[in-house]
Amino acid sequence: MFGKMKFLVILLAVSAFAIPAAVTPAGSRPATRLTGRWRVMFIIGGLPKNLILESKANGAGSFHLLDTGPDDKPVPTPRAAAWSQTTNDRVSFSGEAEMPLGTCCREMGTLVFKGKFDSDNSISGKLLFVTSIDDDESPYKFRSMMGTFSATRVLDNS
Repeated sequence: MFGKMKFLVILLAVSAFAIPAAVTPAGSRPATRLTGRWRVMFIIGGLPKNLILESKANGAGSFHLLDTGPDDKPVPTPRAAAWSQTTNDRVSFSGEAEMPLGTCCREMGTLVFKGKFDSDNSISGKLLFVTSIDDDESPYKFRSMMGTFSATRVLDNS
């Protein structure tokens, strides 16, 4: 009898502190709204570029770079990306990409997008491209470029 009572008390104590993962307050949006496919149009260094962000559960994702390859060609292999979302409709996503630097050179670096939902299917914000090239004029000693972006959810036609 004592063993059953002890088990019941432990079970009640554990369940009292358990937080259901799928419950959201009434009227709020689910925390995984960024999941899905997004067409991202961005301008960096005066050049318009495009990619598809495929965001999956738990912050995983990929970039499908549509025109960042040499001669503005698509990059054939998707690049790993990561994303996060806060409760105030702000999002960030990032990944590695090779980008043109001016008219002659290309460099591998990290694209970091920080923005806010304009609607359920639209995001806009700023982006930063940081390379590993030393830049003595930069306070951070890395070459970096700033830009802007807008993203639109790619809706399935099925």
